[in-house]
Amino acid sequence: MKDRIRVIGVPLDLGQDRRGVDIGPSALRVAGLTARLESLGFKVEDAGNVVVATPEQKAPGNPRAKYLREIASTCKKQAEWVIKTLEDGAFPLVLGGDHSIAMGTASGVSEFYRRQQKRIGLIWLDAHGDFNTPETTPSGNVHGMPLACLLGYGPKELSQLLGFAPKVAAENTVLVGVHSLDGGEKQLLREAGVKVFTMRDLDERGMRAVLEEAIAIAGNGCEGFAVSLDMDFVDASYAPGVGTPVRGGVTYREAHLALEILCDSGNMLSLEVVEVNPVLDDRNRTAELAVELIASALGKKIF
Repeated sequence: MKDRIRVIGVPLDLGQDRRGVDIGPSALRVAGLTARLESLGFKVEDAGNVVVATPEQKAPGNPRAKYLREIASTCKKQAEWVIKTLEDGAFPLVLGGDHSIAMGTASGVSEFYRRQQKRIGLIWLDAHGDFNTPETTPSGNVHGMPLACLLGYGPKELSQLLGFAPKVAAENTVLVGVHSLDGGEKQLLREAGVKVFTMRDLDERGMRAVLEEAIAIAGNGCEGFAVSLDMDFVDASYAPGVGTPVRGGVTYREAHLALEILCDSGNMLSLEVVEVNPVLDDRNRTAELAVELIASALGKKIF
């Protein structure tokens, strides 16, 4: 694990209809993120926020992939920030924003290691699959498409970001904690061969067994793996302020255990936290939990 962390805010909310996730990076900062990381011994640099468009400035365009051009532009800038962070020897910690920003984070990490002829894996902690395309989407919201795009599916503006696809191989991609899938993305996930651990898998096998298998899959033949944490991975009773809340997520302790196990692997190349929506939150509880989980992912231990 690097001893320097660069925080990158991406206040993008064009990928979904419910407003408020654009304030997510600020909520995480207000919740004491920098102080928490410094208490763990890291040198922290906050790079500020990538400049993004707002819905008031732009027309949604294609109803099957709303704000596609603007999202692609943001993700390209974000990917370049991530590449520069890795070139500077720092660990990228990316704060969203809706989950469409994952295309920027993972593309940047993938490109950095691609230049060294190395591959990366991806562990996606989420209630949802995010594996829709414009052909399967029930909403046209791009935050339901980023994982598919990273594996080479969907509109070329996103799937071909930085000029190559896929950003990560299906055999090194793992979804954990899923409990809400659309019909079309369910079929596409099966066809792609992505490993999916649902909440039933976690209930039956336990977090440790699932995460150890996920780490083995994501790390097989790779330099390491990127981690994408959607806060709706956690049950809404603990994280009410999220973009798309779904009942039945992991508990407070299960969430911490997941991030602690990922940290223990020593193979995490980047971390992003998305879909924190302060407008829907209760006194910033969700952002405070997100900061706690980030700390667990970066080495905080009980004893």
